[in-house]
Amino acid sequence: MLNRRSFIKKTSIGAGLLAAGGFPFQSFAGSTKKLTILHTNDVHSRLDAFPQDGGKLAGMGGVAARAALISQIRAEGGHVLLLDAGDMLQGTPYFNMYKGEPEIKAMSMMGYDACTMGNHDFDAGIEGFARLLPYANFPVLVANYDFTDTPLEHKVPPYTIIKKGGLKIGIFGLGIELDGLVSRAASGNTKYNNPIQVAKQVSEQLKKDEKCDMVICLSHLGFEYETNKISDKTIAKETEYIDLIIGGHTHTFLDTPAIQRNLAGRETVINQVGWGGVRLGRLDYVFGTKNDAKLHKTNSVNINKETSG
Repeated sequence: MLNRRSFIKKTSIGAGLLAAGGFPFQSFAGSTKKLTILHTNDVHSRLDAFPQDGGKLAGMGGVAARAALISQIRAEGGHVLLLDAGDMLQGTPYFNMYKGEPEIKAMSMMGYDACTMGNHDFDAGIEGFARLLPYANFPVLVANYDFTDTPLEHKVPPYTIIKKGGLKIGIFGLGIELDGLVSRAASGNTKYNNPIQVAKQVSEQLKKDEKCDMVICLSHLGFEYETNKISDKTIAKETEYIDLIIGGHTHTFLDTPAIQRNLAGRETVINQVGWGGVRLGRLDYVFGTKNDAKLHKTNSVNINKETSG
């Protein structure tokens, strides 16, 4: 993880091209399909920018600047997905007062396509999170939580499929083990299932049965650990059909996405953009004639008034 001094000094990451030999995005043949993926994680109810108090994050983040930056990117044209990897809630007085309603409404207004749940999204109780769902015009996805006999039963699907520019994009969510992080009173009868086994099953279903051109995992497991705790790197190593893991929980600022070989020897991309909504992840993909996803470039940027115009 970057220390914050290094993080603040950097205004963008991944300027180098990862998979296209240095050619500009527009130089590909007209038949090549393109997709831009924008993402956040662990925003923690930071609706306002960090205060101008002389701190290392002063003036950064905030939904107004994020929304403006997203609008600028969409105005470039092309096909855009906007995703979040959980812990949308908890961390400011907004959550203490309104229990998540303004956070979810803001995400709806920004046009998020999907998100997953983090452990702090249970902080108003499972009933409290269920009350927020009518404000979300995007699906909340978790494949490894069994919500039977809870207020979220039948309301949180394991995955969704989004069609963009002739592409089928399968997206599923994975949540962290709740024991030790979330009280039984808050999680209710939620049952946690092993995310490795679930990821294998769902990603294979999306790739083989649903014929998705790209499979994305929204993970709140954490980037990596020194113990044997299951992480994003573990999921990448132990599966075959995930193209991209957008992570959260460990508040990891990655200067460039991590590349992990999967069980089949293919590359799985893993990215995470810290916390507090101070950075917007951007991944530009190109798809060849066989609709095989290749990461072309990354240009995730810090969010402040300057970057949002």
